[in-house]
This record gives sequence, C-alpha cells and structure tokens, in this order.
Amino acid sequence: MRRFSGILLCVFSLTVWAQERKIAGTVLDPDRAAVPRTIVRLLKPDGAEVERTLTDSLGHFEFKQPCFVECRTEVRVAGFQTQTQPAGQKIIVLGLAPVQEKVVVTATRTETPTEQVGASVTVISGEQIEQQQQLLAGDVLRQVPGLTVIRSGGLGTTTSVFSRGGNFDYNKVLLDGIPLNEPGGRFEFSSLAAGDLDRIEIVRGPQSALFGSDAMASVIQFFSRHGEQEYKRPHFALNFDAGNYKTFHGGADLNGAIGGFDYDLSYDRLNTDNEIPNNDFRDSTGSANFGLSLGRHTQLRWISRGDSTFTGTPGQVAFGQPDIPSILDSYFRKADGYTGFSIANQTTSRWDQRLVYGFARTRQRSTEFGLDPPFTPHFGASQAPFEVFDFLSNFVNDTRRHHLDYQSNLRLGSAGQSWGQHIFTFAFEWDRENGFLNDFAFTQAPTRAQRDNFGGTFQYQMAIGRFSLTNGVRVEQNGSFGRAVVPRSSAAYLLRRGSGRLGATKLKFNFGLGIKEPNFTESFSPDPHFLGNPDLRPERTSSLDFGLEQRLLNDRMKVEVNWFDNRFRDLIEFQVTNFQTFSGTFFNLNRTKAQGAELIFEAAPLSSLRLTASYTYLNAEITNSNVPSDLVFGDKKQLLRRPRHSGSLGLVWDWRRLTASTNVIYVGRRADSDFLGLVPPLTSDAPYTNWQLAFAYRITKHFSYTGEAANLLDQHYMEALGFPALRISYRTGARLNF
Repeated sequence: MRRFSGILLCVFSLTVWAQERKIAGTVLDPDRAAVPRTIVRLLKPDGAEVERTLTDSLGHFEFKQPCFVECRTEVRVAGFQTQTQPAGQKIIVLGLAPVQEKVVVTATRTETPTEQVGASVTVISGEQIEQQQQLLAGDVLRQVPGLTVIRSGGLGTTTSVFSRGGNFDYNKVLLDGIPLNEPGGRFEFSSLAAGDLDRIEIVRGPQSALFGSDAMASVIQFFSRHGEQEYKRPHFALNFDAGNYKTFHGGADLNGAIGGFDYDLSYDRLNTDNEIPNNDFRDSTGSANFGLSLGRHTQLRWISRGDSTFTGTPGQVAFGQPDIPSILDSYFRKADGYTGFSIANQTTSRWDQRLVYGFARTRQRSTEFGLDPPFTPHFGASQAPFEVFDFLSNFVNDTRRHHLDYQSNLRLGSAGQSWGQHIFTFAFEWDRENGFLNDFAFTQAPTRAQRDNFGGTFQYQMAIGRFSLTNGVRVEQNGSFGRAVVPRSSAAYLLRRGSGRLGATKLKFNFGLGIKEPNFTESFSPDPHFLGNPDLRPERTSSLDFGLEQRLLNDRMKVEVNWFDNRFRDLIEFQVTNFQTFSGTFFNLNRTKAQGAELIFEAAPLSSLRLTASYTYLNAEITNSNVPSDLVFGDKKQLLRRPRHSGSLGLVWDWRRLTASTNVIYVGRRADSDFLGLVPPLTSDAPYTNWQLAFAYRITKHFSYTGEAANLLDQHYMEALGFPALRISYRTGARLNF
C-alpha cells in the first residue's frame, strides 16, 4: 500500500511540475503591438524541434508539450528579425528587419502578417507620413504602385484616385473600419488631412467579398492615431509652418495612457491662397480617439473626426477664362463628420469577435452666384467654335450613412499539426444610406433617397506549412439592385524561408469579383432631364492577378512583381432618350478592361538609408461604348486620366540629427478631354514629374526645424486638362514635443 501511495505521489508531483513548466508567452513588435499568426517553435538545446504553434490575434502562444530540459523558443516571420530566447520568457519583442513587413487587417479582415497574404498590399506607416510632411492624405497615396492621383489644380481642389484602371468611385474608403464613401462609391480626397493618421493600408484588386459594394478596384483604409502606453505622462506635440502662396499650417496633438485607458486628441488647420485667383483653400480638422481595456481580453474604442473646408473654384483657367472680379463668386464648401464605437473581445483562445457601429455624414455645397461674361475657350492652336456661357448654381449634396458590423473569428488547429491552422470568419453588415441632392438655383424637385443594404460574409483561411489560402464569399442584398453574390480566392506560397543572400521567396495569386451600387442621382433623380433608373444593375468587375516577392541580401532588399487583368462591365452611363426635350436616363451600357504590371523595389543598404522605387504599366481601354465612334469615349479608346506609364522613386536618410526624405513622382501621357469642343480637340495630357523634398533637423530633444518643397523642377503641367497644377511651393516651420 505504501509503495502504491508513493507511485501516486510521484506521478502527481511530475504532473504538477509539468504544469508549472507549461510554456506560454506573447509576441510583440517594437511598438508593443501584438504580432498575430507568427510561427513560434519550441527547441531543445541541440536544435531539435519539440513543438511549433502560431500566435493568436493578441500575439499569445502556448505549447501543449512540456519541456523537461533547458529549451528555447524561436520566433520567425518575414520582415522581422528572428528571435531565439530561453523558454518561459513571457514577452518576446521582435526587432524589425532592414526591409520591414507589416501586420495588416484590411486584406483578410483579420490581423495577418503580409508574408501570409496573397493580395497586393501596400502599408504606409505613420513614420513615413511624418517624414514626407505631406499635408493631405491624397498626396501620400501618390507613391503607391497601381494608383493614380488626379487633382484639378491647387491644394483642396477636386482630388480623385484611380486604382489599376478602375474608375475614381471604385475604391472602398474606410476610417478605422467606418465606410466613408458617399452612396455610389465616390469619396472626395481633397481635404482629408494626413497629420493624425497612424498608418494607411491599401489592398489593390476587387475586395467586395469582404467589404461589399464600392470595393471594385481597391480598399483604402486609414487608421487614426491612438494613445501609447509607453508614455508615463501626457505627450503633447505642436507643429507650425508657413510658405509661399500665403500658406500657413499648424497642428496640435495630445496623446497618452492611464492604466487601461488611452487617448489621442488632435487639431489641424491649413490656409493657402494657392496660385490662381479665387482658389484659396481653408481647412480645419479635429479628431479624438479613446480606448479602454476591460481586462486582458476586451477592448472598447470610440473615435470621432470632423472636417470643415472652403475652396474657391475658378474653373478651367488654362483655356483663357478672363481674369475678372466676377469669377470670384464661385466656391465649394464641405463639412464631413465621422464617429464610431467598437468593442473587441477575445472570448476564448480560439474565438474572438468584434462589433462596430459607425456614422458618417458629408454635406457639400457648390455655388456660382454671379454670371460671368461669355468667352471663347482656347489653348495653343486649339480654339472652340462657340462661346461658353456661365450659369447660376447653388447645388447641395447631403448624404448620411449608418453602419453596423459584427464579425466573429474561430481558429482551429496550430502550425505544429499536419493539418495546419484554419480560421473561419463570419461577418454581417448593415448600412442605411440617406441623401438629399438639389440645385436651389433651379425649380426641379430635389432628389431624396434612402437605401438599406445588408451583407453577409463567410471567409475561410488555411495555413499549412508554407502555404496560405484564403477563400471568401459575400451575399449582398442592396436596396437598389437586389441580391448579388461575389466570391474571392487568394493564395500565398513560400518557396523559401529565412534570410541570407537569397532570402524568402513568395508566390501569390488572387481572383475576385467586385460590385458597385448606383449613386442616388442614377437611381432616384426625379429630374426628367436626368431621370433616375430604379432598375439599374450593379457595375461589376472580375479580376485575376499573380505575383512574386523576393527578399535578398539578408533582408536588406526586396523585389516584387505583380501582373493584373481587370474586366469591368455593366458600367452606368447617361443616354438621351428624347432629343426634342433633351431628356434622358441612365443605363448599364459600357465595358472596359485594364491590364498591366507593377514592379516594386525596396532596399535598406544602411541602417540610416532607405530606398524605394516602383513602376506601373497600365493598358486601360474601352471595349464596348454606347458612342463607339466618339474621339474620346469610343471603342478601343484609352480610359481617361489613366497613364500607361507611371512610377516613383523615394529616399529617406536619417543621419545624426537630420532626417531627409525625397520623392520623385512620374506620370506619363494619358488620355483626357477639354470637354469644351476645342478644334482641333485636346485628347491627351502631357507627362509630368513632381519632385518633393522634406527634412527635419532635431535642434534639441524637444524642438525640430522642418521644411518641405514640392515641384522642385518648377514644371508647368496639368494633372487634369484645363486646371494648372501648382508651380514650385515650399514651407518651413518647427515641431515641439513635450
């Protein structure tokens, strides 16, 4: 009996000792943010593997096998330095590789290292935004391969983004998960300030399987800055600068954390007269971001952002519009407001869920209160055969969107099992869109509209060894076009792991469908001259792309090549139905296609030096037009404002107290139109190069001297025909940190 009791005691003691030796921990990046889906290996002293697993969404890992000897844990993921530390260390902080990778959310709606993402993704960090010193987010996007940014004149004028040949309203735009698009997809980038952004994620290609309508050609998600736990006391930053064209810019930010509560409050103000009379721009932006941790597994967050803008609109002054006082009566006002609340909960180690509510409102007013005398447009040897007459306008566009989003993620398996890890994502979204559109200078009835949209997404992610697969499908029930089903499939395979002279090699592949709902005018307008059509189908796209990523020279260099083929159909166009009354309506008529390739290069030859370069080739043309013989919009014509050749070259140098950043953007010749009937007609726009330079010199720990200049070559060019871009511009100022 004593012998049996001794055996039981021995077994019990070994069990308790093994439980005490259970090895678990958390993997963080240098900013103390969790690094999910990272491979963690448990190794014996001789390097033999005991077990491997993946971190969860909070960066937590746990091994099921005990280790009765002095074991080590190894953490390895592309873009970070491999860490090997004694087993049992609770916190593992990964250093960044010279050429970094990121953890992204937008590509899969879950936190995923980019080495496991098959989509074409670009991440612009807050540090990069600060180094460039760009005032507006639209200008930050100019360096992204596959994107073309078109601004009609100086700062604050109409700014559109075209992705891989798609239209300007084919980009789903999000702020911390809150949709910002107007109903129908349009988003005006002209006044979105860059100062309070923590990072920007851009996923190219259709993503409607994840985000529904409007994600036809890309998803662009902005993430606002939040409080940092590393600050033991409130951190205050103040910046101001001024330059030519009577430009003044200033901003303030208060940031910090107290226990489980973090906060960030910011304000930004920009005034400039630009270069042309009646093109002054005034913009004020305020934002707030509050977070509260309820224990380790639940996070509450509330964000709010407001933007008020005034912009003078002088028109196409390059075509000889007379410089007279009466043109000073046209302007554009815009007020945007966004607010949202989210709750995220890691319910178990394998199950997490998130609930988000967001509200977005934009109110735009375009006015022309005075009639200018008629004039005959001309440019170079081209001249219109008729005079152009002005007309009064007082147009208001007021739209609102309520957004509710619930998402649940279930994880099964681990990297150490032969069947790998599997993630099942279920998401449900509801959007209520409201709108009021009217020109008060005329007597026609206004457009009033309300639309409810519902969407359900199912996504399956698999990671087995070096292979990652993501399949998803969404059922969209739209208040205008009814039901649509859109699938998506994405895969990534690591041919090689590790670093060395020839480092990690990744192959990637994507296929997806996209949809876009009609805007309110196209569906609901009561004006007989532009009568809405309630039977419109959604605009659609199908896309195929694949690519290769290769790391070189111990992660000091990375080369990426992508090829894509997009087919757009059921495009909505206006067509006159009665030439006697000049009345018409909208139909699904046109088809277009866009094929091309992207070449992306990154290098960090020194710890203080970073080089980036990209080149995009794009062949975008109309394949089926409702006006097949038209010189601009006919069959086989190139799509407007999509350059065949474009590229960028960037350099960041951090030397002692100086940080210098320079970017050169090249945009090749592209199809365009004067839209005024000039003879001979203008059907293309000349190439241009914009060279931008920024620097910050740290005089003391708390004070830096800053400067920025754009169009350093002082080129005369137009991003859109008729609207001259700014000549050389410059600003200089200071930053204070306390």
